[in-house]
Amino acid sequence: MTALPTIHLNGTGADNLRKEYRALRMAVTAAADALAAATCNARDFYPQDATAWQQAQAERTEMFNLLQRVENYAAEWELHAWANGRGEVA
Repeated sequence: MTALPTIHLNGTGADNLRKEYRALRMAVTAAADALAAATCNARDFYPQDATAWQQAQAERTEMFNLLQRVENYAAEWELHAWANGRGEVA
């Protein structure tokens, strides 16, 4: 469960939080796109041992998973701020 802030008069405004976490989500999307575009080709690993390519693929998958976790985290904050900015309970 993600710890989400209480949006109140003495704290950061819902609109600011929503904008900041949306910007974070967009940056993570750009990072994922850049990772997808970055070369990771089996021909660059065959001079190594037989497991090098499989390890590279597994590491790349893990990097995509980590980016997805950050995107999910930012989305929770963004949605929470949006809901609270509209006077709803999130």
